[in-house]
Amino acid sequence: MGNSASQEYAEGFGTEDQALAAARARSEEFGCEPVSPAAGNALRFLAAALDARAVVEVGTGAGVSGLWLLAGMRAEGILTSVDTEAEHQRAARQGFRDAEIAPARSRLINGAALEVLPRLTDGAYDLVFVDGPKSQYHDCLGEALRLLRPGGIVAFAGALGRGRVGEASARDPETVALREVMKAVREHEQLVPTLIPLGEGLLVAVYRP
Repeated sequence: MGNSASQEYAEGFGTEDQALAAARARSEEFGCEPVSPAAGNALRFLAAALDARAVVEVGTGAGVSGLWLLAGMRAEGILTSVDTEAEHQRAARQGFRDAEIAPARSRLINGAALEVLPRLTDGAYDLVFVDGPKSQYHDCLGEALRLLRPGGIVAFAGALGRGRVGEASARDPETVALREVMKAVREHEQLVPTLIPLGEGLLVAVYRP
């Protein structure tokens, strides 16, 4: 099986139910770019492996990644999701209702990530997932390390930058920002990182202080 066939097979591994399919359709209506089904499945796996009780998400979108995260978390786990678009968050709430997720399991905060994250509790979260503006990824990394408990995980969406990160000639601001956070994660003494090539790529690291 060639690389492209293998990639296609891996992408097809994450199957989505009716609630997720509807959330993905709403994402397209809003012009959001949610994680692929395979990347979403990886997020569910990470949340389940951590037996996550508390997760922070930067970039609610229309709720696709939130649904995947909630599916992997403990039954009583709470997702805190931050986004600047109130309309998107209303759509996400609809998706959570469609999936019959109890309202108490999600806390959607309307605001800029770098203004909201500093107000959250230090060391209280199992997983921090960042899918916001790439220019803010490096700053979000610093906030994530403060928020995570030992053994927690930070994950960044879109880490491959549509294939541009690996192209030396690509010097646009988004690609440069992705390279910077990748370098920071790879060289951080308290992080154990890996790059998962699903969807547009997930940069993932375990926090081991």
